[in-house]
This record gives sequence, structure tokens and C-alpha cells, in this order.
Amino acid sequence: MAFPPRACVLVVDDNDANRLLVVETLVPEGAEVIEAASGEAALAAFALRPADVVLMDVRMPDLDGFQTLERLRALPSGEDVPVIFLTALRDLETFDRARAAGAVDFLTKPVRPTELISRVETSILLRRLGVEARDRLVEIRRQRDDLLRVQLQKERLAAFVVHDLKTPLATMHLHATLLARIPRLPEEARESTAAIREQCDRLHQLVMNLLDVSRADEGQLVAHTADVELTQLLREIADELGVQAQARAIALIVEVHADLAARADADLLRRVLANLVDNSLRHTPEGGEVHLRACSTADGGTELRVEDTGPGIPEALRDRIFDPFVQLDSSSSRSGRGLGLAFCRAAIAAHGGTIRVDGSRAGASFVLTLPGARP
Repeated sequence: MAFPPRACVLVVDDNDANRLLVVETLVPEGAEVIEAASGEAALAAFALRPADVVLMDVRMPDLDGFQTLERLRALPSGEDVPVIFLTALRDLETFDRARAAGAVDFLTKPVRPTELISRVETSILLRRLGVEARDRLVEIRRQRDDLLRVQLQKERLAAFVVHDLKTPLATMHLHATLLARIPRLPEEARESTAAIREQCDRLHQLVMNLLDVSRADEGQLVAHTADVELTQLLREIADELGVQAQARAIALIVEVHADLAARADADLLRRVLANLVDNSLRHTPEGGEVHLRACSTADGGTELRVEDTGPGIPEALRDRIFDPFVQLDSSSSRSGRGLGLAFCRAAIAAHGGTIRVDGSRAGASFVLTLPGARP
């Protein structure tokens, strides 16, 4: 789809970089872009050259986006001009207020160029269509907005769940630890406190995965990278999960070249590898093996592998297994588990790396690739 001839877009944002992104995205597509750094400047620019669509920031000094839109509607040609709000505020209140103010669309920052092009083109063409076709598209857009509102409600619920669960989880873990320190505690009770702590740790991991997958959906999961010494990191993970491996008579083997380092966010990488090792331990039969390997790549990056002697992953599901809440079908003895693998993909993507299933060997083999340091 191409922009209609002489299509004019007014972008209103007090941030120079945001306006530049719009210019560099839309001008090559054939649109004329007029820039305004404030609400007052936007109103003056629109009065001189009415635009076909307006891209409006919400938070601006003096006049905010909602106030600017209200005054824009009073201008000639401004009563029906499509207005798309651009905002970093991905919350239900801002979305509802934007719809009530008469905005036709709502994009959250950082805005993806392809999505920006599509939304602007659609808004311009919709304005130029006949009444009947326009009414149909308006209904489709209303349905889309209803779905987006449900998505925002889901994200808010996830944030509340994460926030409200962290404190009681920490309290439960603390009390179980205190119980375990009682010298004359019966062995059966000691085993129960160990199980409580293990399950608290697992639930905490699930809660953090939920939080980070939500952050990734919003483009807010950021990897703060530094040089990470892999020999120590991999051995620490093996020590943490060693009890689980020993309980099932599974050999947990670390294979890493000495002095090998990766450019990574140490906390995110630790959690990714712990998720993958935990996954492999749960699906490896008693007496099997789980290997945790690391090596350098030819381009200066790092490859990490978590391999097991379990049943493996069917070829048709090797891509889908990283989607949230995917469960393998009943014909497979290997089942998915909610958000663990979805978190792994999001965390590795935040590094600029990749994660995949290697089907060239028996068992399951997860391969992570991290880029090297930038020159």
C-alpha cells in the first residue's frame, strides 16, 4: 500500500528525535511531513496547511495532546481529521482518554516504523473512502480497539499479580528457612521445609518470567551487558540445580573452555540458563544426562547449549515452543510449561541474540547465540 498523492502528515512532539523518526519513516514513502514541537505550533501549522492525518504526542509542555486535539477540532478542516496519539504511557487510563477525546488510533513508543506506516496509510485512506465503506472500517477499528483494551487490562493484571505475589513469597521462603535452622527439627519436617523453599523458588521464577515477558511485549526488557565469566556462571547454575539432578540420578555436566567470557546481562543470562536446565531435568529420564556447554563463535560471539537425553521436541513444534503457554500434544512425552521458554526467547532477543531448537541430535538441544562486543 502506498500513500495517496500529496498526502500530508502533521507530527506534533516536543522531542526532536521522535519527530525525526516520523520524517525518516514517512517521507521515503511519499508523504509530506510537517513538524511541530508544541501544541500551539501544531495549531498554527494546521491553520496554514490542513493535514490529512495528525500524529500527536500526549505529554507536552503547555498544551498536552488532549488539549491540542480539543482546539484542533474547532479549526476549519479539523473537525474530522484523523488523529493518532503517540505515547510512552501504555496504560488503560490513557487509552480510554484517547478514545474519548476522538483519536482514531493509539500507538505506544517506541513506535515500529512498519506499524507507523500502516496506521497512517489506513487513516488517510479511510478518510477518503465513501461513507458505506468507511462505516465498515470504523466498526473493524472499534473491534480492534476493544481487543487492545482487553490486552491492556491483561497487562495491568499481570503487573498487579507480580507485585502482590513477591512479598508473600519472600515471607514464606524466610519462614521455611528459619524452620530448617531449628536443631531438633524432625527429619520429616526438615524435608518438608526444603520442599517449601524449593517450590517458593520455582514460583518466584514463574512470577519473574511473567513480569519480563510483559516487559518484552512493551519493548521495555533491556539487557545491561558486561563481560560475564562463563565458567563460574555455568558451575553456579549446576550447583543450584544439583540437588534436583541428584534426586533423579541425572548427571549434570558442565563443558566450557577456560577463561571464556560472554557479553551479556549476567542476571538475565543466569535465569535463561536456569530455566533451560530446569526444563531438561524435568524431561530427562532417571539415569540420563544434561549437558551445559559454551564455546566461542567464529564472529566473536558466544554459543551456549543445553542438551539432554530426554524425548526431544517434535519438529513441527520447535518454533512454537517458545510462544507463551504452548503445550505439546498428548502424543509427545514432553510438555510445555507456561512462560519459561517464552521468557528465554525474550531475554535472548534483548541481547540481540537468538535461541533455537537443534533437531540434529537425539533428545532436546537448545542453542543460544549471543553477539560479541561491538567494535
